Amino acid sequence: MQTIFINQNDADQRLDKFLQKTFPSLPTSAMYKYIRKKRIKVNHKRAEISTRLQEGDKVELYIGDDFLTQAPKDTSYQTLQCNLSIAYEDEHILMIEKPFGLVVHEDANEQTHTLINYIKAYLYQKGEYRPEEEHSFTPALCNRIDRNTGGLVIAAKTAEGLRVMNQKIKDKEIEKKYLCILQGIPRQKEGILTGYLTKDCDKNKVTVQSEPSEGAKKAVTKYQILEQKGNHSLAEITLITGRTHQIRAHMASIGLPLLGDVKYGGKRMQGSYQALYSYRLTFRFTTPAGKLESLKGKTVVAKDARAALGWESL
Repeated sequence: MQTIFINQNDADQRLDKFLQKTFPSLPTSAMYKYIRKKRIKVNHKRAEISTRLQEGDKVELYIGDDFLTQAPKDTSYQTLQCNLSIAYEDEHILMIEKPFGLVVHEDANEQTHTLINYIKAYLYQKGEYRPEEEHSFTPALCNRIDRNTGGLVIAAKTAEGLRVMNQKIKDKEIEKKYLCILQGIPRQKEGILTGYLTKDCDKNKVTVQSEPSEGAKKAVTKYQILEQKGNHSLAEITLITGRTHQIRAHMASIGLPLLGDVKYGGKRMQGSYQALYSYRLTFRFTTPAGKLESLKGKTVVAKDARAALGWESL
């Protein structure tokens, strides 16, 4: 028998979702049976699969310990020396300027030195993330950018922050702007590009077509040229849609590849990154935002975009 008290980050979840996250060794079929047979209760009472947990609730599990092994927590981040460039922080949300070359989540080549682990280390060392007190939540990223792209990434410090921010992103209530260095000078200093992107998963590359076709996704990209130097342009890009490699492929399709983006025809730079930086986020909330309401109308701008891109040294 085991008893778990629901904390703030566990609250507002369905009982079955909470149990699946907390006890990965508990088979789904067995979980449903134990709930039906009242061997899993909430506050001493029979519960349903869809019961919404509230902070302070007591979940009682009258089942074998073999099924109650909690998922092991990775602690490798706890000894990391973090030097995050923080653009914004409140009780629920953290916005960081990710440097070029840093992967956001672990992959086949890197498991420890990732952006999410540095965020966990930062919050752990501040005492804001106490993994021993959490059952189903860890700090998480709300958006992600490629290893070789730099700029603003949103992370959630609480489960409520994660739920609300993910919904706002899904509902397209956040305006994203990028800075990039283009190879070439466009005839028009600003414009809106519309195309249809098809992805080649084997090559991890997209192609842009002018007309719709089966499987192609519509992509809309707005650009404005801010400055020019020689044969290079500093451009501000606004994503109207958010597709894989959208900016890189769209600009290359009109003969203006990003500097350093060899995959799409750009000239190789020192290092292996492309000159693309997520530098501005505006929270244009049109629906209630709960505990993130203070972000409504707020704009967060990266401090180091031009310097990171190397524009001044061109």
